[in-house]
Amino acid sequence: MDELNWGIDYIQSCQQNRFPLLFIDRMISIDSGKSAEAIKNFSYNEWFFPPHFADDPNVPGFVQVECLAQTFIMTFLTQDKYRGEKTSFVSIDAVKFKRKLIPGDTLRIVAELESLRFGIAKGTAKSWVDDEPAAEARLVVAIPSVLQKMKPSS
Repeated sequence: MDELNWGIDYIQSCQQNRFPLLFIDRMISIDSGKSAEAIKNFSYNEWFFPPHFADDPNVPGFVQVECLAQTFIMTFLTQDKYRGEKTSFVSIDAVKFKRKLIPGDTLRIVAELESLRFGIAKGTAKSWVDDEPAAEARLVVAIPSVLQKMKPSS
């Protein structure tokens, strides 16, 4: 697909996250089966800013982790054989939050796929605002439909 069309429609054709839990806005680069880069623009209109917190709006940690994870799953859900598949977390390790994210920030996320075997994807994702590190994590994500095929039949 033409990279000019790597917006919301393309992202939703690859993964099953939808509003209000779709946390990437556009893909910047994709090397399917290897890496992906995305952006998320945070506006004060996000549903989580007023309660988190009224006097000091900032992006909750779980949203930052979801940004990392959703970019990570694009490293393999862009492959035809996995496109549109459901995914689920197996583990999230070594999470580090390095900067507070506030309304107006644009988050750039880069994810690397280290391995994908038997429906289990392993890799890393890191994010930045401008050139300042924001968050990072090691991720293990399952593709349940692939795992189901691995089960012995009874």
